[in-house]
Amino acid sequence: MKVLLIDDHPLILSALQNIIQGLSDNVSVVAAASARMARETLAQDSAFDLVLLDLRLGDADGFDVLTEFRAAYPGLPVVVVSASDRTSDVIRAIDLGAMGFVPKRASNDTLLEALSLVMSGGIYVPPMNMGDEPSAAGLHTDTTPGALRSVRQRATDEGFQTHAPLDSLGLTPRQTEVLGLLLQGKPNKLIARDLNLSVETVKDHVAAVLRALNVSSRTQAVLAVSQMSHQQGGLHGWKKSSR
Repeated sequence: MKVLLIDDHPLILSALQNIIQGLSDNVSVVAAASARMARETLAQDSAFDLVLLDLRLGDADGFDVLTEFRAAYPGLPVVVVSASDRTSDVIRAIDLGAMGFVPKRASNDTLLEALSLVMSGGIYVPPMNMGDEPSAAGLHTDTTPGALRSVRQRATDEGFQTHAPLDSLGLTPRQTEVLGLLLQGKPNKLIARDLNLSVETVKDHVAAVLRALNVSSRTQAVLAVSQMSHQQGGLHGWKKSSR
């Protein structure tokens, strides 16, 4: 496996390189200390299996780099590894196509397991206290997907904290397969191809899944399922479809 690390802090770059190489004896790590170096590296050789991207780079905004790389190399998974763990940053990164978001304060084991999940086709997001971030005006905002908001309210009313298990969503086996592929970041056309369905049928299944989760977008679905999984004690979130 070939990994590109992009971080402008030498000590962090070195530490991440050592951690990633611990994944396997067959892991090759290339370090880039700037967005410019990363662009040049990929221009010379785009045969990487994974990119780890810091959001705060000296010569570019990490979100802009994420958008650029997802457009130029759509088959290359990008995982954000950032000092930030703000909910808004996590949501924005996933919305822009990141396959994972790992705060730098996470343990080495969490980072390695998150990367393994991404390499197996999943999406990793960290546990988040959604709805508790102060806005610029000093007020509390609530970006929590509806499924989580309603379950959180029920838990509060009943005097304990819990999340509804994923199997309580009432999805059909086919909708469950669609959700699994949706959480791998696949567009409707690829889901249709994988499941041998029409795109229109997939759209119907996706709509049903979003209704079951009480959310309105794929990003919210990823966040909702991930947070439910974290609350149930599982790091890995939603597994790949068994198909």
